[in-house]
Amino acid sequence: MNTSEKAELLTQQIASYHRCAVALSGGVDSAVVAQAAQLALRESAVAVTARSPSVPASEIEEAKRIAAEIGIRHEIVDTQETQNPLYIQNAPDRCFHCKTELYSQIESLVAAIDAPLIINGANVDDQGDHRPGMIAAKNHQVRSPLIECGLTKADVRALAQYWNLSVHDKPASPCLASRIAYGEEATPERLALIEAAEAFLRQQGLREFRVRYHRGDIARIEVTPQWIAPLATDPLRSELAKKFHALGFRAVTLDLDGFRSGNLNNFVDLSAIRVE
Repeated sequence: MNTSEKAELLTQQIASYHRCAVALSGGVDSAVVAQAAQLALRESAVAVTARSPSVPASEIEEAKRIAAEIGIRHEIVDTQETQNPLYIQNAPDRCFHCKTELYSQIESLVAAIDAPLIINGANVDDQGDHRPGMIAAKNHQVRSPLIECGLTKADVRALAQYWNLSVHDKPASPCLASRIAYGEEATPERLALIEAAEAFLRQQGLREFRVRYHRGDIARIEVTPQWIAPLATDPLRSELAKKFHALGFRAVTLDLDGFRSGNLNNFVDLSAIRVE
């Protein structure tokens, strides 16, 4: 099946929903779903983006921009996951509590936006990872059209290019709490600290990286290999250290293994996790 046929398959699948709300994060997966929803349903589709301390302000602006680019109606909803003790304690099921709050808030908008069905951007490749948020989606009867159509991450990137979406090559950008080591509290203050630190690195020209937070206000920076030497060399090294200390980090480290998405999962026994 070529990309054109996959695009038709996805739009037909979403057309069968009749009316829907797309959980739009501003990333490529949800952008592709939003594009397909707009093509399939026009005014019967609406995109909804969560605004909270867990989400960088830059990502909210990105979601607004991509919604305007697609032409889909767009709503912003304020979520309160950082007021939930189960979220703040930052166990490996944190994402379950975050997505539960998101889907609950979208459900509260159903009458106003006339979209009783929520759909998300989960794809086939997401099924093999540690994704407690997928359980929250199931609990709220959220549909995943990419999975229903058997579409992978590579398919999503191809569709984004096919539809000329500006985010087609955007690196993945999960919520800020994903940078905090499990067991360390995901407080609004720490989320803001990480957001500011990553904003500094983005200003230096980095695109794919993470600032991980570890106990004792330690920053562990993960970057792609070509950025390791520049960050470890003056003047950028001293500028980075000065900035991170001013923000509130007591120690700043550079991970020589480089950037690895989701690597905090390696620090816990995921087989022991049960989420209902």
